[in-house]
Amino acid sequence: PSGSLLYPYGPHQGDETNPKHDDGTSEEISLSVPFTFYGKSYETAFVNNNGVISFDGPVRQYSPDPFPLVDGHPFVAPYWADVDNVVGGDIFYRQTTDPALLEDISKDITQYFPKNPFTATWALVATWDHVAYYGSSSSEKGNTFQAVLTTDSKMSYIIFNYWDIQWTTGAASDGDAETGLGGTPAHAGFNSGDETNFYNIPGSQTDAIINITTTSNVKVPGRWVFRGDNFEAIGVDPPQLSNSCWL
Repeated sequence: PSGSLLYPYGPHQGDETNPKHDDGTSEEISLSVPFTFYGKSYETAFVNNNGVISFDGPVRQYSPDPFPLVDGHPFVAPYWADVDNVVGGDIFYRQTTDPALLEDISKDITQYFPKNPFTATWALVATWDHVAYYGSSSSEKGNTFQAVLTTDSKMSYIIFNYWDIQWTTGAASDGDAETGLGGTPAHAGFNSGDETNFYNIPGSQTDAIINITTTSNVKVPGRWVFRGDNFEAIGVDPPQLSNSCWL
């Protein structure tokens, strides 16, 4: 959409499209440039239908658990919830070194993190486009959001863009099949995989996560940006805000 927060996506941008499988995932993506997350370098990733980008292995779990996870899975969760792309919507991803896109990403990140001038050399762009929830009787309610992993080979950053969020919960997570609300709502944040370090975007796993299109840590409603290599969340202090004071 024009004026959208989202960076360009879709098949015409060269994106791959995930298979239509409930709790499905992309094939293993061999990263052309290693991505550093919480001090560890990763060379493979998976774009999982249920709103998660994981390293080392796919994540098929559909009900989000609180972080830190004890199973040691390192992953980035723009919106971990029970997506069903068989009912509706598509999940797209691509690795890119497109100069125009990298220039836009670099400009945005340097604006938010001015102390560390950043020139992206690579990005992985994953977009969940109007995806439906499990148990939905119709595909009218859809969520559109995006996660961008980017690096200059030294620093790495992660951008979450929330364009349209209409549901929080699938029916198998005790959500209401009619509304896509209630039960165990979606989780947005980061799990390092070391069972200690994690970050929750305020509102995660509460009904308030439906409002994530209006919140931000960089003064751009619907956009959250983080440094990923030695994890840092700007604009949020202290890092674990209570849910009562985040809007």
